[in-house]
Amino acid sequence: MSGKIAGAVVFALVASAVHAAESFPTRPIRVVVAAAAGGGSDFVGRTVSQKVSDTIGIPFVIDNRGGAAGAVGADIVARSEPDGHTVMVIFANFSTFPSLGRKLPFDVLKDFAPVTNLAEGPLILVVNPATPVKSVAELVQFAKTRPGGLNYAAPGIGSMGHLAAELFRLVTKVPMQQVAYKGGGPAVIALLGGEVQLYFSTPPAALAQVKAGRLRALAVTGEKRSPIAPELPTIAESGIAGYAVTGWFGVFAAARTPPRLIESLSRLYREAAQQPDVSARLSNEGLEAVGNTPAEFGKQLRRDIDKWARVIKEADIRIE
Repeated sequence: MSGKIAGAVVFALVASAVHAAESFPTRPIRVVVAAAAGGGSDFVGRTVSQKVSDTIGIPFVIDNRGGAAGAVGADIVARSEPDGHTVMVIFANFSTFPSLGRKLPFDVLKDFAPVTNLAEGPLILVVNPATPVKSVAELVQFAKTRPGGLNYAAPGIGSMGHLAAELFRLVTKVPMQQVAYKGGGPAVIALLGGEVQLYFSTPPAALAQVKAGRLRALAVTGEKRSPIAPELPTIAESGIAGYAVTGWFGVFAAARTPPRLIESLSRLYREAAQQPDVSARLSNEGLEAVGNTPAEFGKQLRRDIDKWARVIKEADIRIE
C-alpha cells in the first residue's frame, strides 16, 4: 500500500470515528433501572432520561429490572455490549455491594464505567409521635435510659435506611435493634403502627406523614439542610459531629465503553439534570440535581465504598 493510500485510509478511519462520536447515539438508548417501577430510582431515571430524549430526538427506553437490591439490573448492564447504548440507573446502595459478603457475578469497580450522579438527597430521621422526643439529643438520651433501647425499621439489609441507622448507632453508642421489612412502604407502616420507634426514611415517604401529624421529623442525614424541609437541622447540627448520609442516583455503563461515548452520555445527562424544569421536579421530591463528570462521580463512588465498608465491618452486617 502506497503512503498516499495508507494516509487516506487512516484519514477515513479517523473521520469515521469523529463522525460516530458526533452522531452518538445512533439508535434508542436502553436505560436499565435497577429497581422496580414507582420507586426513587425509577422516578429519577425516567425524569432525566425523558429530558435527554426530548432534547436530542432519540428514544430512551426504560427497562425496570429490580431484584437483589439492584444486583439483577447491574448484572445485565455489566454484560451488555459496550457501545454506549445501554446504561444503568441505580441507587447509592450500589456502593455497599463489595462489602456485604454475598457473591456477585460482577465487580462494582472493574465492570462499570461511572457516567454521572444525576441527583442526591438526604434521608429523614422520623419517629412515632408516641415516642417522647422532639430532637436528636432527646432521642439519644431517651434511648440510653429505655430498657432494651429502641427498635428501628430497616427497608432491607444493606439498604441506605439500614446503614444510616447502624452508623447512627455506632457513632452515638445508642442501644438500637433492627427490625427488617420488605421495603420502605412496610417500614413506614410499621412505624405508624408503633412496632418500631424510629426510621431513616426517604423524604417522599416520610414528609407526607409528617405533614399529616402521623410522624415526627427530627433531622435530615445530609451534610446540609434539605430545601424541601429547611426547618429540619442536620444530624451533625444536632450534636452528632461528622454524621452524614446522602443517597444518590447514578448512571453507569459497561466498563469497556469507549471514553468518548462515556463523556457524550455524561454531557447529555448533566445538561438535562440541570434544566430548570427537571431540577424543579427533583426538588419537589427532596432531591438536588447534581450532574458531575465521570471522573468526579468515580471518586465519589470510591469514597462511599470505603465509608460503607468500615460501617458494615464494624456493625458486622452481612447478606448470606
